[in-house]
Amino acid sequence: MRYIVHTLGATASAAALLLGGLAAGTAHADAADNTGLYAPSALVLTVGRGEAAATATVERAVTLNCAPAPGGTHPSARAACRELSAVDGEFAMLSGTSDRPCTRQWDPVTITATGVWQGKRVDWAATYGNACEMRESMNGSAVFAF
Repeated sequence: MRYIVHTLGATASAAALLLGGLAAGTAHADAADNTGLYAPSALVLTVGRGEAAATATVERAVTLNCAPAPGGTHPSARAACRELSAVDGEFAMLSGTSDRPCTRQWDPVTITATGVWQGKRVDWAATYGNACEMRESMNGSAVFAF
C-alpha cells in the first residue's frame, strides 16, 4: 500500500512539473511571437512569356522586401514599396489606362506577385497581349519596372 501511495505521489509531482513546464514554455513562445514591430512584406515579382502564370516562361524575376525597410533585388525597391503601400497591396489597382497606342500583336506577357504583403499571403497574376500593353497598363509604375 505504501508503495502505491509513493508511486501516485511521484506521478502527480512529475505531471505537475511537466504541465507547469509546458505552460511556461507556451507562454514564452507566445510572447516571442508577438514582439514583432511590423508585419512582414516580402515578394517575388516575375515577368514571363505566356498566357498563364502556371505555364509562362519567366524572363525576369526580382525580390522585393518592404518591411522593415525597402530592399531585395528590385532596382527601385523604395519606389515600388511606396506604390504598393499607396494601394494597400492591391496589385490590380496599379494598372490603369494609357493614351499611348500599342500594336495588336499577340505575344502574351504574364506578370506575377507571390509572397507576403503586410503579413497576408499574396498570389496575384495578370496577362497582357504584349509587352507594350503591360508597360502602358502599369502607367509608369515602378513595381514591375525591372
